[in-house]
Amino acid sequence: MVAPFLPRGTRPDVIDGVTYVGLIGFRMVGLGPLRGPGIPYLGTFCETNVRLYSVDARGRRAVVFLSLDAERLIPVLTAQATLRLPYRWARMSLRQKDQVFEYASSRRTARSSFAVRRGEPIETPTPLEHFLTARWGLHTRAWGRTVHLPNDHPTWPLHRAELLHCDESLIAASGLPAPTGLPASVLYSPGVRVVFGGPGVSAR
Repeated sequence: MVAPFLPRGTRPDVIDGVTYVGLIGFRMVGLGPLRGPGIPYLGTFCETNVRLYSVDARGRRAVVFLSLDAERLIPVLTAQATLRLPYRWARMSLRQKDQVFEYASSRRTARSSFAVRRGEPIETPTPLEHFLTARWGLHTRAWGRTVHLPNDHPTWPLHRAELLHCDESLIAASGLPAPTGLPASVLYSPGVRVVFGGPGVSAR
C-alpha cells in the first residue's frame, strides 16, 4: 500500500513484517543555515508532517514525507524549490497547559487537531519506539533522482504520552486510507538540536 509513495530505489522499512505511518506535530526553534545562528521569527514555527518509513539499497533507514504543514511561508517556498519537499503553508498553533500539548493545523484541503498528555520519561525504548524515532535522514525525489538527506542529532529523549483527541484529514489527503482505531504508538519528546547535512544520491 505504501510502496508506491516511496521514491525510486527505496522500499518500506518494516519491523515484525509491518510498516507504519506517522503523524508528527512539533515546533521548530531557531532554524538557520548550516551551523549558523537561527533566523529570527522565520526560523521558529510549528510544523505537522505525515511520514512513511523507508530504507534504501545501502541500508540507510530514513523517512519519506507525504506532507509537511508549516506556518512560515518563506521556509515553505525554500524547501519546495530546493529539495522538492511537499511543504504546504498552513495556519497552525501549539498550546500547552500543564502536561497537555495541543497541536492544530489548517490549510485549504486538510486539517489536523490532536492533543497529548505527557507522561513519564522512557528509560529504555521498546523496539517499535526505537524503530519509529531512530531516523537520521530523509529520502526524497529531486533533480530527477532519489536523494538521501542526512541529519545529525542525539537520540530523542522520549516520554510516554496519552492521546486525548485526534481529528485529522492530513493522512487521507496524502493519498492513504484514513486510519481507524487507536494508534500503535503515542510519544512525546522535549526535542533535540538537529543539524542537516548535504544530500547524497540514492538512485536515479
